Amino acid sequence: MLADAGIVEGLRRAGLIGAEEPRLVPLAGGVSCDVWKLETAEGPVVVKRPLAKLRVAADWRAPVERGASEVRWLRRAREVDPRMAPEVLAELPGHGFVLRFLPDAPVWKDELVAGHGAPGFAAAVGLRIAALHSATAFSDADRAAFPTDEMFRALRVDPFILHVARADAELAPVLHAIADDLTARKVALVHGDVSPKNILVHADGPVFLDAECAVFGDPAFDLAFCTTHLLLKHVWLGGVRPAAEALVAAYAGRVDWEAPDAVLERAGPLTAALLLARVEGKSPAPYLIDPAHRDCVRGQARALLRRPASLDRLVADWKGLE
Repeated sequence: MLADAGIVEGLRRAGLIGAEEPRLVPLAGGVSCDVWKLETAEGPVVVKRPLAKLRVAADWRAPVERGASEVRWLRRAREVDPRMAPEVLAELPGHGFVLRFLPDAPVWKDELVAGHGAPGFAAAVGLRIAALHSATAFSDADRAAFPTDEMFRALRVDPFILHVARADAELAPVLHAIADDLTARKVALVHGDVSPKNILVHADGPVFLDAECAVFGDPAFDLAFCTTHLLLKHVWLGGVRPAAEALVAAYAGRVDWEAPDAVLERAGPLTAALLLARVEGKSPAPYLIDPAHRDCVRGQARALLRRPASLDRLVADWKGLE
């Protein structure tokens, strides 16, 4: 496809293209941005631009400035471990940016769907994201660099937790309490979208993408968010729970900024709330088409919100449709 004038000018200014008209090839992405692959003289790159209105049925809008905070997260993550995130090559008008393309690095979601849910890789995901949390824990500089609380609320707290609370009088008090604690807790730099679709399986270990929800907040959110996706896929596909167990155990073993049990205690109710949101929130899991799958998730999530469990116990007890 042909790029708009702003992207073309930004690419030229960055020295990534010359006078030629760039040919951008759309890549499969999420609901919140345009993503393209572009061949340059120096090799392939990825061009990304955030959308003001997300591609979901509900009217879900978010500030495009989140592109700038994603760039800051990617660069900060590479300071902690350069293997953790792709290199940012340029920033573009409209809060878009360009990343170095990583070949031979499939998306973890695709690997899980293909039946390659190796617990070892899940453990590496837990270790790597915990390393970032550890490196940024209680850092005044990182907190100042990510004044993105309103963006996190618009992209995560409201559509995933409060949207459900507004429609569910019984669970509204516990959901509001979870949301209040999540937004008030300032501990470490949080990615905000640690999902198998945003993790590449690279020879050097997990590579994290799509950090547009980045915020200085509660690290338990990243653990809960990723665990949620694995548990949903266990209901959908079966056989994924060992990966969730490995993720949680590896992460907990790396926690050094507070008691690991404290993180697991907070992550349990958060995971229950996020599980319920993926069937009743603004962004339902698109692969849970079968009503039996949705009922399985809904019933377990509601029970866990009524009687919270720590995340390790929640994962151990989680059931699919076996």
